[in-house]
Amino acid sequence: MVESWVINDGGTVPVSSEVVLETLRARVDRRQLETWLSSSLGRSLAFVTNTDRAMVMLLRQDGDPGEHAVEPGAVGSSEGFVLSNGQHDEYPDEDTVPIGEAFRIVEHIVNAGSWPADARWAVDR
Repeated sequence: MVESWVINDGGTVPVSSEVVLETLRARVDRRQLETWLSSSLGRSLAFVTNTDRAMVMLLRQDGDPGEHAVEPGAVGSSEGFVLSNGQHDEYPDEDTVPIGEAFRIVEHIVNAGSWPADARWAVDR
């Protein structure tokens, strides 16, 4: 079975990798900084940004601690990650990636179902 992804905004139409990037960019422009996608195989993909950096998480199913994109060696932390419930988070920069890299990772996961071969991620399980 080929995996398809739907943005968790009430829509039911699967999105392509190109459409997901357009949608993420539009949501960031509207200051909607948290986006979740669900796959036809039960996985979830989270994208949370402060417009400069992003947390990208891939979960196997509900309750899974998952795995997230990292930038090993990045120094400092960034704030301004605003969740849809109004919570404001701050993350170490090594636990997030620059937003352009986050877009690339999300596009690849939606297209291929896996992390890009050259991306770095940490398993939180």
